[in-house]
Amino acid sequence: MPRFSPHASSWRRILLASVVAVASSTLAWGQAAISWPGETWEVSTPEAEGIHPDTVAAIVADMESGAYGYIDAFMLIRHGRVVADYRFEQDYETLAAQYDTTNYPYNYDHPDWHPYLKDTDLHSLQSVTKSVLSAALGIAIDDGHIEDVHVPAMSFFEAYRPFETDARKEAMTLEDLLTMRSGLLWQDTGGYDSDEHDTIKLEASDAWIQFVLDKPSDSQPGTRWQYNDGASVLIGKILREATGQRADDWARDRLFQPLGIDAIYWKITPDGEADTEGGLYLRTEDLARIGYLFLRGGEWNGTQVISREWVEASTAPVVPHIRGPQSIGYGYQWWVPRHENGHARIFAANGYGGQFLLVSPEHDIVAVFNGWTIHEQPDKSTWLALQQRILPALID
Repeated sequence: MPRFSPHASSWRRILLASVVAVASSTLAWGQAAISWPGETWEVSTPEAEGIHPDTVAAIVADMESGAYGYIDAFMLIRHGRVVADYRFEQDYETLAAQYDTTNYPYNYDHPDWHPYLKDTDLHSLQSVTKSVLSAALGIAIDDGHIEDVHVPAMSFFEAYRPFETDARKEAMTLEDLLTMRSGLLWQDTGGYDSDEHDTIKLEASDAWIQFVLDKPSDSQPGTRWQYNDGASVLIGKILREATGQRADDWARDRLFQPLGIDAIYWKITPDGEADTEGGLYLRTEDLARIGYLFLRGGEWNGTQVISREWVEASTAPVVPHIRGPQSIGYGYQWWVPRHENGHARIFAANGYGGQFLLVSPEHDIVAVFNGWTIHEQPDKSTWLALQQRILPALID
């Protein structure tokens, strides 16, 4: 694997011994005052916020050695204060040269589109987009634009008829789409490297909504979990039909603006919709704001941006066991890597290539990892870094 070098730009690399801790952060968790970001996040140290500094240093060293693959950013926040903020520079143009470099927004090897948007600091989030979409949808439900998650999904698509349908598809609800139990057939054999994968076919299509609606049913909605990018496409269209605003515009006004997020890019599909299965780009520090909003139960510095009820429902393990020995669960477009008695111990947004937003409510932690490892299998996974390395290193 390649070696890494720190990002040589205006970004601050937080050195473990070079910042002054806020006095209140030395209190034990449960008494520690929390901080809210303004234009920037407040800065502290791992030790001041109850995290062993050697562990953070060891994680960064592994990133620099290439053990975690191609890592672009690592940000760790506790009690609302940044204790680690590392950026790494990769030569993606040289890496991409060995692959097809056709300039196309869905060519994942083209350095103008992945992992950063051209020469900006906006990072591709891929399927983390789905979790952000869920947040925007929750606001629409809170506002009464959609009655609840049990509304029939097909009622929003009358203008697209005729499409292949049956009684099972007509019974599909919004919740079935949110929980990846749509009952729609979605071919995913071979992964995203396969031209037969339905997501690859979708992204090459000129009519995304119709493509998904034409997929046949293969099971009763609500009974079987299968990851389906097309389900998230339909959710984005439902949001637009319900609110009258395209998903990106609604999210900008009702989600991003209250959080102070103003640097955004969202891919637009050929049929004029926001790409809600994977098209969002944000800065690393702004993705952390999404995690912090959910950590605080939908509140942002005194304003309830999303109802606590939606945050709890969407990050609960509605589907308690989808795969793996650790009983990973799934909520409303959010992953639940660790849960107990129906409540999330850790919830997460997960994107292709190594985009992870991980939240531990119990320990008041938000972690963000952005990377772009799509052709190799690294020795270690940042998906597991919070569970396996950071939480065991808490010293309070």
